[in-house]
Amino acid sequence: MSTMAPALGWTMKKSPLMTRWAAKVDPEHPLAEYPRPQLVRGSWLNLNGVWEYQSGAEGDAVPVGKKLSGEILVPFPVESALSGVMEHHDRLWYRRSFEVPANWAGQEVILNFGAVDYQTEVFVNGKRVGAHEGGYDPFSFDVTPFLTPGGKQELIVRVFDPTDDGGQPRGKQTITPNGIMYTPTSGIWQTVWLEPVSKDGVNDLKIVPDVDAGVVRVTVMSSVSSTKEGLVTVTVKEGTKVVGSIKGRANNELAISVLDAKLWSPDQPFLYDLEISEVSGNTVVDTVKSYFGMRKIGIGEVGGVKKMMLNGKFVFQLGPLDQGFWPDGIYTAPTDEALKYDIEMTKALGFNMTRKHIKVEPARWYYWADKLGLLVWQDMPSANSYPKKDQKVPPMDKVAYERELTRLVEHLRNAPSIIMWDNFNESQGQYDSKRLVELVKKLDPTRLVNEASGGSYTGSGDVFDHHSYPAPGCPPPNKDQALACGEYGGIAFRLPSHMWTDTGFGYTEVKTPKDLEELYTKFAKQVRGFREEKGLSAAVYTEITDVMIELNGLLTYDRVPKMDVRKIAEANKAARGAAE
Repeated sequence: MSTMAPALGWTMKKSPLMTRWAAKVDPEHPLAEYPRPQLVRGSWLNLNGVWEYQSGAEGDAVPVGKKLSGEILVPFPVESALSGVMEHHDRLWYRRSFEVPANWAGQEVILNFGAVDYQTEVFVNGKRVGAHEGGYDPFSFDVTPFLTPGGKQELIVRVFDPTDDGGQPRGKQTITPNGIMYTPTSGIWQTVWLEPVSKDGVNDLKIVPDVDAGVVRVTVMSSVSSTKEGLVTVTVKEGTKVVGSIKGRANNELAISVLDAKLWSPDQPFLYDLEISEVSGNTVVDTVKSYFGMRKIGIGEVGGVKKMMLNGKFVFQLGPLDQGFWPDGIYTAPTDEALKYDIEMTKALGFNMTRKHIKVEPARWYYWADKLGLLVWQDMPSANSYPKKDQKVPPMDKVAYERELTRLVEHLRNAPSIIMWDNFNESQGQYDSKRLVELVKKLDPTRLVNEASGGSYTGSGDVFDHHSYPAPGCPPPNKDQALACGEYGGIAFRLPSHMWTDTGFGYTEVKTPKDLEELYTKFAKQVRGFREEKGLSAAVYTEITDVMIELNGLLTYDRVPKMDVRKIAEANKAARGAAE
């Protein structure tokens, strides 16, 4: 497909590297897939596409009824080539119109944002609908009261992103990319969509598999008032076969029996389907679909050593560091196929886990991890990340950090692939470790919590996580925690024509693909030794792809394998002790 869209007034820009998926981006229908796979409705309207855009200034009047000066392809960040802008602005205006389908009459119209970085204010037909603060979590507004009868509705979005100048969670973003800090993501960077929902409809689901009890516990969260019946039916299905069904009240936990459950694991990522309907009186007011995996995470003891357990058994976890950056889309993958590819390649390389590094992905990334079978360590995006020498660092916004940490857990708690929350990384902005471990444990008692991957250790949490470069290492024995090497490796290999810059680096460097395979295998054998002799439970290799000037990926930044994938897979399977 051509990168030109003259009728829309949008042109794709070109970054130093572009992925092969960039040419597949349809400017009229970018990222057209339903964006929330664990709460699916049949009726919705995708608002991705070319919007009007212009940079802003503090104190700007809302540009109601005024055409903005430029165009941007939503949902790609303003700094990205795919957005068509490829500039950084801390203040942004977005504008477009939409029409509400006639068959939505009588229902509330909900405007959904997957994620916007960082402060968002929304206006419909010139009236302020609401605001949101946070760069990684989804949010919604009921825009029904702001709609005019029939015809086009005007939608305006104001964004402010302080990046380095604020103390908010921002991960690896900086306005001056250097070393292991990268291009920022500002503005809308996940799908925007509308959907019709009954006034008493479903707001959210809480799905908790209980393998020991042989049930799945489902809470259907609804806005139904306490004076109404709010009855829901929850049905578990295996394909077309009904496994179990229950009727009960909304906003109450319901337990559905799942006899002889097929347990979810990386080798057999079986997912059950969920169908939920809500009834008010004799009327079905809402129907949604979801899914879940029956699996159990915990810490057990094997040979007197604490180990990370999956479904009651020790499974050695080996995965790459996955930062989720793209040369053409930055935080936003060009297509759903591209998003899926990274997970497919992680599996093809013989890994059974990945560490999602101080970034939160769109919901569809976790869907692919669930469906393809990949264990996920989910990092909380850090604040005050890796400042340059003598850089003035703003005070950490602890209120924002804890708010987004809470939202992270609540937003992603239904994903079977996620097996551990990582609160901090390498001491960045780290504080109150024990209290924050307890906070996350209270929010989600079903998963492990890592107080600090490679950070300051207080002995709280489930894992003692040590970083070691370039060769892997193993923390000293710990009677209370499982042992993990949360980062190692960083083998750089330069693949000409597939580098962001010629001045890239790694923690150690090799000259040929064969050298990369041999050194990787050497490190993998050391990991195996730590597993067999020191009680290591998990290890994370840096990293799955290059990112800007970091050249230590097994794949280039534009997703080209640097070596024989089979050789790495063989080394990884031997390190994990996986059956051949």
